Amino acid sequence: MLAQNQYYSYNLGELPEGCQACVKGEKLVLFTTGLCPRRCYFCPVSDEKFNHDITFANERRVESPQDIITEAQLMDAKGAGITGGDPLMKLDRTLTAIKDLKHKFGASFHIHLYTSLNMITEKNLQQLFNAGLDEIRFHLDLESKQFWPKLTLARKFSWKIGVEIPMIPTKEAEIKELMGFIQDKVDFLNLNELEVADNSQSKLGEMGFRTKHSLSYAVKESLETGKRFLQNLQEQRYTLPVHLCTAKLKDAVQLSNRIKRESTRVKKRFDLVTSEGVLIRGALYLPELAPGFGYRKKLESISKPVYLNKLEPVFIAVKASLKLKDDEIFLDPAKPRILISRNHLKKHKAFLKKLGLRPAIVMEYPTADQFEVEIEFI
Repeated sequence: MLAQNQYYSYNLGELPEGCQACVKGEKLVLFTTGLCPRRCYFCPVSDEKFNHDITFANERRVESPQDIITEAQLMDAKGAGITGGDPLMKLDRTLTAIKDLKHKFGASFHIHLYTSLNMITEKNLQQLFNAGLDEIRFHLDLESKQFWPKLTLARKFSWKIGVEIPMIPTKEAEIKELMGFIQDKVDFLNLNELEVADNSQSKLGEMGFRTKHSLSYAVKESLETGKRFLQNLQEQRYTLPVHLCTAKLKDAVQLSNRIKRESTRVKKRFDLVTSEGVLIRGALYLPELAPGFGYRKKLESISKPVYLNKLEPVFIAVKASLKLKDDEIFLDPAKPRILISRNHLKKHKAFLKKLGLRPAIVMEYPTADQFEVEIEFI
């Protein structure tokens, strides 16, 4: 009988090494570029990133190679998963990132990479292997077998090889054929529960796919189809390790564990931290920069140095009047605002308002984008 594991997913055999670190929240997600040679109808990449040559380390926009190292340090990463788009569209950038991470954190820093077979050559595989890549995962096209034979090229190198595909309920015959083809060519197979993305590229809704319920992005019957496959494979004694990765694992385990890790390194002395790793802090905003409708777009459009200069004398006044130490107050350059403890904010809210500030108690993630969970103006 197929049983759910502790990560809310299902597996036959041991989880791939890349997955073992991932479920613990120990892996940096490095999005090297949004450029891709394929146009998959189930693509989950956001409109902000898809077909745009931009790089992110977790939620941090990467402007220099050091940004990748910084993000890895903040989350105390034990490895990285490199994705896109297709990382091979910007091979030099990808190779540099692998080398930099290995140089900084050592050979034990486990790196896996996702790519299609479209751009695979023996030469670029050799470059990836020489750079230090530990594990490569191929997205095989279920609609065409044109590039499938390229899979054998990866066997020339002593790394772990996997195939990872979405569990599309209408593609059972194609998935079964793929399983037979890869059985003697790779080390593992990952099946991902299919999810409907809120973007322009995904056409799943137009094709008639529906979610489980109104609060889920997971496609109806995707998980059930995957479980049937695993049950059959278990009975047939399929030789490859197979992991059915669920939407719940990604949200309730992988992301949650990463958030908890980041909170311990990112939090200020005055922050409170929930059991989920969410930060609770006092925030002082200029009225024109207070969170509200269009807040994120406003932050992208403004000149932050202008507002930081405007806040600096207020910051000095707050620090002096409340007799705060250096580690009890912070001028936040990412979202021009002043951060203090929740208690200080509540106790001195009348004074802070007289300075022309809008005080709020904020709950937000410890990520680079400091995504707001809840804001209470007082």
